[in-house]
Amino acid sequence: MPIYIWIGRDSDRGAQLRKEQRPAHLAHLEPLSAEGRIRFAGPLLQPEGRPCGSVIVFEAASLEEARAIAEGDPYSTSGVFGQVEVFESMQVFPT
Repeated sequence: MPIYIWIGRDSDRGAQLRKEQRPAHLAHLEPLSAEGRIRFAGPLLQPEGRPCGSVIVFEAASLEEARAIAEGDPYSTSGVFGQVEVFESMQVFPT
């Protein structure tokens, strides 16, 4: 199955909304995790350690499915993320 990288960059209100939306965000990701489709997920951090976004590396059947997953996430729909990008990628290392 193809691999996708989802990058969500926080909006100006992202920090205040993040804690409130975290349970729903994790619930949205749980089915992917249960299917073994999440390779990595975590926050993007400022130098001082403050979250400024998220990155999720996951498997999806198509770019359309990957975008639907990213755009349907509560962090995307509630305004935590001001910008969402999804890229197809491939693992070349380690082999």
